Amino acid sequence: MVPIDSLLAFLAAAVVLVVMPGPSVLFTIGRALALGRIGGLLSVVGNALGMLPIVVAVAFGVGAVVASSVVLFTALKIVGAAYLVYLGVQAIRHRKRTAAGAAAVTPRSPWRLLAEAFVVGVTNPKTIAFFVAVLPQFVALEAGAVPLQILELGALFVVLALLCDSIWALAASAARSWFARSPRRLETVSGVGGGMMIGLGGVLLLSGPRH
Repeated sequence: MVPIDSLLAFLAAAVVLVVMPGPSVLFTIGRALALGRIGGLLSVVGNALGMLPIVVAVAFGVGAVVASSVVLFTALKIVGAAYLVYLGVQAIRHRKRTAAGAAAVTPRSPWRLLAEAFVVGVTNPKTIAFFVAVLPQFVALEAGAVPLQILELGALFVVLALLCDSIWALAASAARSWFARSPRRLETVSGVGGGMMIGLGGVLLLSGPRH
């Protein structure tokens, strides 16, 4: 188990990192604007679930191998960025159909929304780089099995991200509800959400191979 002093230090660092808007926040806002509250929250859950395999991989050394290989890291980055662009294009393509329905209606099945967000979470190279670089820094070798400590820290980070991103999703969906009073406004905001996801995919694709 992670010593309490290391746990508190990691908690403070994690809160700062989670609160700062990053790829996960932008993805969450884009999905909530495009799909509404349920779609946004399901995307938050799916994205958080996608972090769990990365935590496990880092705990048992696989994440370090990926992060140290430019080829693997770049390939993963391209896959994640391309998928984000695909989701953004889909949101823009179907914005008229979304606007025709009620703001609270999710146009796709919950399982599909979870799966889409899971893919985004598990292919996010920035998450891999963060976990590989940061989690081991708060491990105490004298406190027991290192993999178990990394799993504990990673799980704590995922919970914090889940809570914080849910707040962003609720805020974005509330703004979308106002736009829903006019089909034209709702169509516009759905397109904006899709554009945000496309832009995020482009940012991830053009970022350096180690970030």
